[in-house]
Amino acid sequence: MDPHWNDNQPIYRQLRDRMVALILEGALKEGDPLPSVRNVAADYRLNPLTVLKGYQQLVDEGLVEKRRGRGMYVSDGARRQLMAGERERFLNEEWPQVLAVINRLGFSAEELFSQVPAATHPASPPRNIEPKNE
Repeated sequence: MDPHWNDNQPIYRQLRDRMVALILEGALKEGDPLPSVRNVAADYRLNPLTVLKGYQQLVDEGLVEKRRGRGMYVSDGARRQLMAGERERFLNEEWPQVLAVINRLGFSAEELFSQVPAATHPASPPRNIEPKNE
């Protein structure tokens, strides 16, 4: 985890977001323990209550479960839940802005996909990524 914090958002929220990123990236899998509150607080020079508040948000969202006396663990289905939420957020918040820029600059699907490294995409655009005709 990056030890740098920005001033635009509370640290507990940034910590929560970093744990979410670790789950989405697969670095933390279902059933894996989260780093202990004590270790995170010491490693990043944070107040343990700040760490606990960030972790509590994950518990409240159902992404992490507390196991009394043993710590906190990634819940079953956490990654799937996060992926669904992130995909929806992307489609509703980010994609319309990206699509507006694409249209404003007059890009074709072929031009866009020609910029993607060959190892990360098939020869033609996947069916589920093609723009909708409205």
